[in-house]
Amino acid sequence: MAGHDYDVGVLGGGSAGLTLTSGAAQLGAKVLLIEKEPHLGGDCLHYGCVPSKTLIKSASVYHLLKTSARFGLPKVSPPVVDYSQVVGRIKEVIAAIQEHDSAERFCKLGAQVRFGQARFVDEHTVDLDGQRISAKSWLISTGSSPAIPPVPGLAETPYLTNKDIFYMERLPQTMIILGGGPLALEMAQAFQRLGCQVSLVQRSGQVLSKDDKDLADLITASLQGEGVEFYLNTELKSVREVNGRPALIFRDGHEQQVELSAEALLVALGRRANLEGLGLEDIGVEFNAKGLKLDQRLRTSQKHIYGAGDVTGENLFTHAAGYEGGVVLANAVLHLPRKADYTWLPRCTFTEPELASVGMSEKAAAAAGLEFTVWSEEFAANDRALAEGAGMGRIKLILDKSEKPLGVHILGAHAGELINEWVAVMGGGVKLSTLAGAMHPYPTLGEISKRVAGDVMAPKLFSDLVKKGLKIFFNTKGRACNPPWQG
Repeated sequence: MAGHDYDVGVLGGGSAGLTLTSGAAQLGAKVLLIEKEPHLGGDCLHYGCVPSKTLIKSASVYHLLKTSARFGLPKVSPPVVDYSQVVGRIKEVIAAIQEHDSAERFCKLGAQVRFGQARFVDEHTVDLDGQRISAKSWLISTGSSPAIPPVPGLAETPYLTNKDIFYMERLPQTMIILGGGPLALEMAQAFQRLGCQVSLVQRSGQVLSKDDKDLADLITASLQGEGVEFYLNTELKSVREVNGRPALIFRDGHEQQVELSAEALLVALGRRANLEGLGLEDIGVEFNAKGLKLDQRLRTSQKHIYGAGDVTGENLFTHAAGYEGGVVLANAVLHLPRKADYTWLPRCTFTEPELASVGMSEKAAAAAGLEFTVWSEEFAANDRALAEGAGMGRIKLILDKSEKPLGVHILGAHAGELINEWVAVMGGGVKLSTLAGAMHPYPTLGEISKRVAGDVMAPKLFSDLVKKGLKIFFNTKGRACNPPWQG
């Protein structure tokens, strides 16, 4: 539009910002992407998903070495981990992905990338290093940072966040983790496996408080079996430094005061939106402590300014941010009124076993007052799981009163991969009978999905009414064997 330097301006080069930048540029829009950090990719690439999953893989391989005997192999005693080598591998993986998220690549697509801190000076214009730049539409996708609670003494005590743990020079011998969410659990297991004694301190009575307790408790038991110490139902009183080590004072679940110290303290207590310094207060963009206030089309109170990614304060997942970038692309560039729909948003905690979900949990369905049934299958009944020594876990299928899926939750090996079938099934409205009748290769973990769908169908297919009909019309003769213990 005349009067603006760009059609689209993007603040933040994470998943949401890169999705919009790439799509808008390829559609012929003039796009400017501004990133405050030295490199594109956002928190996920440098401090989140990529380094954490790389670390988890290294820890998993080391754990396999130490537990080789359970696979009928000779017992192995591997050398102590050199954490600097693990960090080296993390950096290599990031560097490989960084090539895809480079300024040069986006320039080839037609988008301009600039680095620096931008601030709105009016509803269409930002100041970047003294230069004023305007755009018809803007996306705020500046991500989030670790939330640090106002605990007495914490600010004066050395602690780690996700921005530190993947780049430490050496592995601490002991670590306390504050929090019970996905990052806290993933890092607890990974560092425990690498040879660090981990203690996890959680405020509530279960980890993964948004998930069903039976599944969360199985993860707790699994990590406890590997040596992680759990303190649940705690009330954190203070933090201090004692002899160069962080020490926590908290009340435990038995109302006893506990003082716990370790070589390192990891704070993993959630995220806060990066909205400070953007000048939003001066241009009428509404936000609160959680994040931007958005409508279903991801528009702020200034309708040409959008929000996506962690700044929404909801669904803090990289895949959600990428999806939201696509929603903004439809609205801001294609001018199609598309609303964000999170009904079938999948999520995964990458512990071992993994926990992956899509749709409502049993807990959420009960809280909503819905009539529902729960169908489940154990991994211990899956032949591939047994062959791989991965029999812990189950799949839970939540059905409404019409036997339509409300949600699926998988705790087990490769659950993050297995949930993809259910994302397609539920998002595409595929019938359970279709899934139950589909051929799945044997032996695979994926058969567990076919089996639980078949469980729902079985009472109808093998009912007394069907058997009676077959007897009447086709003269079937009934049972050929009756076990003696049934009389």
